[in-house]
Amino acid sequence: MDFNQRITEWYRINKRDLPWRKTRNPYFIWVSEIILQQTRIGQGLDYYLRFVDTFPDVSALAKASEQQVLEVWKGLGYYSRARNMHFTAQQVIEDFEGVFPSTFDTLISLKGIGQYTAAAIASICSGEPEPVVDGNVVRVFSRIFGFESPVGSTKIFKDVREKSKSFITDSDPGTYNQAVMEFGALFCKPKNPQCETCIFKDECYAFKNNRVEKLPLPKTDKPKRDRWLNYLVVVTPQGLLMKQRGIKDIWANLWEFPLLESDRLITVDEAIQWIDDERSLPDGTEIVKFEKDFQHILTHQRIFARFFIAWTKQEVVLQDSVHRRVIHKDFIQELPVSRLIDKFIDESSLND
Repeated sequence: MDFNQRITEWYRINKRDLPWRKTRNPYFIWVSEIILQQTRIGQGLDYYLRFVDTFPDVSALAKASEQQVLEVWKGLGYYSRARNMHFTAQQVIEDFEGVFPSTFDTLISLKGIGQYTAAAIASICSGEPEPVVDGNVVRVFSRIFGFESPVGSTKIFKDVREKSKSFITDSDPGTYNQAVMEFGALFCKPKNPQCETCIFKDECYAFKNNRVEKLPLPKTDKPKRDRWLNYLVVVTPQGLLMKQRGIKDIWANLWEFPLLESDRLITVDEAIQWIDDERSLPDGTEIVKFEKDFQHILTHQRIFARFFIAWTKQEVVLQDSVHRRVIHKDFIQELPVSRLIDKFIDESSLND
């Protein structure tokens, strides 16, 4: 089977018109690949355009503050991606004289760039025959060639990479890599793949053996850790009290309301006791009401969050203005906040 030729011919006819496919600038390819990790193209395209408009080159990204980068990234989630990009941009300025590298061995040494991203950039920008392996590629190869190892396993990665490496050549490897990914995204989809009109129907293991819906084998998920977060939304005459998270946990450096983490969601009476015990809250803070509960799912954690509304008549003077702010509710979403806080703001009675 001339897999390379057939899938690249399919790609040239069927590929989507996307801005990062019109350049071989490794900076732009890098931005697109990082944004599209765990993000659908429909959502990622707007973020890509906004990101490269705000940071048109690696120098502009390196010079920005982390908060500026997080603000542009806000809403995409997985904020470590943005922090790694900021760190890497500064490393490129310092170690590579501001020239973004495009070779596999150099790229993979940079923070936040793994084998997949390094292979994508190197194949597109430098013509290195390094095959990419992502979810779309695993699905295409598992079905066509009958790989029966679970998604996420070392074996499936190795099997798919070796098989793809047997097809990729020095002649336009970037197009080949993009073709396989695009075929998985548009044609060999997780659900309702277009098997009857597939160019590989006659050779496809899954189609011939009635395994299309079974392959690839699902990932064996690790059990999620449950956490209970209780938030106090303190309304002051100047606005709402916000605090910045630390760097050692989820949502590092993002902004949120005063938080009490516990082994369960607390009651209103316990929230009142929390206010009495918490010296960092403004004087005269009183509970108004229980507001809303949310459940928020992360990759390895399940968050149960409860929000209480409180108020104080006191003007708030912040001793630590770097990590604490009082801000009008209409401007909170201009801060880098988690999706959980974003959702609460959208659905809370504060908008009434």
